[in-house]
Formats: sequence, structure tokens, C-alpha cells
Amino acid sequence: MDNTLKPAPTRRLYFEDAGRADFEAKVVERRSIDGRPALILDATCFYPESGGQPWDLGTIDGVEVLRVVEDGDRIVHILAGDVAADAVRGRIDSVRRFDHMQQHSGQHVLSQAFFEILRGETRSFHLGPEVSTLEIGLAKADDEDLERVERRANAIVFEDREIKTYFVPEERIGEVPLRRPPKVAGLIRVVEADAFDYSACGGTHCRRTGEIGLIKIVKAERIRGNLRFEFVCGFRALCDYTLKNRTVRGLVGRFNVGEAGVTAAVERLAEELKDLKKRARRTEDALGEFEVRELLAQAEAGIVRRVFADKTPEGLRVLALNAVRRADVTALFATKTTTRSHVVLAVSEAAKIDLRPLVGEISPLFAGRGGGGPSLVEIAGDAGADLEAVLDEAAAGVRARRS
Repeated sequence: MDNTLKPAPTRRLYFEDAGRADFEAKVVERRSIDGRPALILDATCFYPESGGQPWDLGTIDGVEVLRVVEDGDRIVHILAGDVAADAVRGRIDSVRRFDHMQQHSGQHVLSQAFFEILRGETRSFHLGPEVSTLEIGLAKADDEDLERVERRANAIVFEDREIKTYFVPEERIGEVPLRRPPKVAGLIRVVEADAFDYSACGGTHCRRTGEIGLIKIVKAERIRGNLRFEFVCGFRALCDYTLKNRTVRGLVGRFNVGEAGVTAAVERLAEELKDLKKRARRTEDALGEFEVRELLAQAEAGIVRRVFADKTPEGLRVLALNAVRRADVTALFATKTTTRSHVVLAVSEAAKIDLRPLVGEISPLFAGRGGGGPSLVEIAGDAGADLEAVLDEAAAGVRARRS
């Protein structure tokens, strides 16, 4: 028989009062984790990382708490520095805690709304620093479906129902209408949004659904055959609305339309831009014909070269390819953007020259990097490069390979 005395579990003060921020406790064990000092206390308000909810931040005797983790039924606080006292005072970041309470309680309500309205079961939950994600076992859901879910979830918020927490022995958990089976055994903690949702959960929660604030789904995407939703609650929802309202008001003023007309105005502008791009491309192609003829007329010893001031790297490549398709020449072109210099070398197939070795020869001249095939290479490098000197070196390399 093992008579070893088992260490007492950490008293989890956040179970007793999730809104409590300050506490006093005794140090029962000191550790070192990854070179950092760590404490186990007899009691704590710090929530450890668990169940999709991040750990709490704060201080113990003024020393920053970096991370909080579970070790069985004990809680370990990893610190930024040493704490010498055996009796300590802790304080959690109460603003961050309340934000987590809003998001986690909101998730419970939203999950139950998905199940009630669409029979979508929750697969996973993650509470992020800006948005939270909820994976639901649904193959599809349209905008009208999501609006029904949101309305139901927010109706529960506006009813300001009590959120209760209590422990139920494993043998009696079948008496509780849990939304999903518990993942733990023994004494199971139940979080109940009064007569609406019942979940086995060890997280921190609001006292009433009204504290959750607005629940808003902001994004949906497919993942692993399910749907994953990003959502925000409470103050996060307020910040999200403020940003989007400011954006819409800016568009209303810019397009001189009502809010309802913004989408149509943007779509109309997108179509106009698409048409302008097509016309600009046709014009550029026409000008390119004249430009190629002019360049070929200036070719010397089978080489045509120029440094352009107004070409994009893509335009440079198109011009080079057009030149070598029209004549048995080697095209050596360069241009500059605000941040980089670009060089394009192209050769007609009849020339039988492999341009790839030239990349290694001229790249050091402007800290360039690039590559390509035997008949076309591209290099990007320092914006302050002397591109005429770079093309001089490239021309010398081409002449050496032709001789």
C-alpha cells in the first residue's frame, strides 16, 4: 500500500468568483521551467491554458506572470523573475479576464444556437486575441441561416439569463442535458446558461448572458468538411462595428451614395476598372509594336539594349520576348522601381546561347538574385545600381559566347 502523501490540489478561486482579480496565497512548491522560475500556490485566481481558453496574465508580488499551466490538479505559474516570499499577493489582468469571459460565454450561447437552429454540433473552439473561432459540423450554411443563428444567440443575451456553474458527480452526469459528452471523468463542472445551454467546462464565464454583449459572426470558411466561423462578443463586437461603420461612412462620402448603395457603387467601379485595364492593355500592345520596331532598328551586332525609366518588370519581360520573337537578337533590358532594380535578358532560339550562367556573372554588380531558363532570365537587385554598367557586363558576356 502506497502511503505517500499526495500534494493538495490548487484551490481554483476563479471557480468561486470569476470576476475576482486580487488574492493572497502561500507558496507550496518552487520549480524551474525552461530556465524560468515557477511557483505552485495553495490557491490562485490565475486561469491556466485549457479548453481553448488562453491563460491569464498578471503579477505575483509585482513579478510578471508569463504563463499558467496545469500539472494534474495543481496550477503552475511561470514567472519573469524570482519571488522570494512564501506568502504572496497575486493580481490578474482583469480587463483581459473579462474579455475572455465574454468570448467564452458567448461561444457557449452561439454553439447552442447553431445546434438548435441548424443541428450543427461544435467540433472545436479557440479563443484568440482578436477573434475567436468555432468549428461546427455543418457542410454548408447560407447568410439567412447564419442570421437566424445570430438572432437566436443574441435573443438569449438580451434576456439576461443567469449563467450558473456547479459540479455534478460522474455517475449523475446523465441527468444533465449536456450539449456534448464531457471529456473528463470524476466530478464534472457544468456551466449552464439558464435552461438554454448545458456544457461541461472548466473556463471562466460571465454571471449573466447580458454581460456577454453583442455576439457577431464575422467570417465563415470550410475546413475538414466542416464550417469554421470567426466571431466576436462584447467589447470586441463594439470595436468591430466601430471600424466597419467608419469604413462604410468613408465610402458613402467618397461615392456620394447612401449606405445601402455602397456595394453597388464598388461593383460598378470594379467593372469600370476592369474595362480600363483591358483598354490600357490593348493600347500598351499597340505601342509595344512601335517600340519593338524602334529597338530592333537600333540593334548592334545582334544585341538590343536599353535602360527604361517607366517600365514595370512585367512590361520589361513582355518587351524582351517580343523583340527576340521578331528577330535573331539578344535583348538586354533594365528598369527601376522605387525599391528594386530589375534586369531581363532574352535571346532568340536561333542564337543557341544559354543565358543562365550570366546570372551569376552580373548579379554581384547590384546585389541581385534571380534565375530562369536558357533563353530568358530575370534578376532583381539594389535600387541604386548603375544599370548601364550592368548591361555592359551582360553584353560582354553575350558577345563572348557568340564568338
